[in-house]
Amino acid sequence: MATQAKTNAIRLLESAGIPFETVEYEVDESDLSGGHIAEQMGAAPESMFKTLVMKGEKKGFFVCCLPVADELDLKKVAKAFGDKKVDLIPMKDLKDLTGYIRGGCSPVGMKKKFPTLIDETATLFDEILINAGVRGTMLRIAPSDLIRFVEATEADLVKSPF
Repeated sequence: MATQAKTNAIRLLESAGIPFETVEYEVDESDLSGGHIAEQMGAAPESMFKTLVMKGEKKGFFVCCLPVADELDLKKVAKAFGDKKVDLIPMKDLKDLTGYIRGGCSPVGMKKKFPTLIDETATLFDEILINAGVRGTMLRIAPSDLIRFVEATEADLVKSPF
């Protein structure tokens, strides 16, 4: 597969000297879910993280990263972010706010730096996969490097299965 153009995320990580690897996959427009992509790549869904952009009632915009197969617990997120109520931003606002599209949103290199929460399970892995800023390319990166670079806070963000 031909390598795609460098995204903001790739450029920023390279200029910061942070080690990462790009991993490409075939985009299936009929299923952009992270679970489908993880399966296609042969990756464990718990080690592949999706990026969701949120808006708090009082504190404004922020970013959450959590395993692709998991569901965000809005109450846990609000508590971790220190807000009363939080919601996902409308999909139509994603590109204008972040510079990224659905299925291509990375916690690295958004138009503006937003406070970031990452699910605490990220540190259970030597490497995790996050979006590189474009559909079809993921970044394999050490969670500690990602957390340090985006100045993320670790928190329990996932709905309990029980």
